[in-house]
Amino acid sequence: MAVFLFLILVCAGVFLDTTEAQEDLSNLPEIYRKGVELAVEQINSHQTIKSVFLFFKSLEKSAIDGGFGVSYIYHRFYLKATRCPKGTANANLTKCAFRNDRPLIDCGICYKTHAGEIQSEPKPYVHCVHKPQLTQDLLKMRVEHCNNMSYANGSPSLLASTKL
Repeated sequence: MAVFLFLILVCAGVFLDTTEAQEDLSNLPEIYRKGVELAVEQINSHQTIKSVFLFFKSLEKSAIDGGFGVSYIYHRFYLKATRCPKGTANANLTKCAFRNDRPLIDCGICYKTHAGEIQSEPKPYVHCVHKPQLTQDLLKMRVEHCNNMSYANGSPSLLASTKL
């Protein structure tokens, strides 16, 4: 009887853990959700990845308003392996239970948006690494790369012009 109750509690915990993460993704503002979807697509497209990875939780978020509908986004978050195998046709990803036997993937992504859409220039930067391999140097390099990306809004604004 005790084993049966333990199994029920474990199953309930897995279900709650899965739905909690999916709710977190659906609660993210769309501008961040699009970046997460880009990173998830890239991770899940790797040949060496055997399971589907999904958004787990946000660690850092920042957005800079560039004016004229332009925003610069930085988002750091975790992806976690699920029990859904890659290539499952028509899989309901919200029902995929998270695995606890695989390390988290720490992702940092920065990109430019205009009118809520991710721009192709400058190319969005997606940097993901398994958490055990993540070092302070890698984190520093990631942030420096995002800070050094060449973001340009085009011609100077009226505030930058001088009176002739």
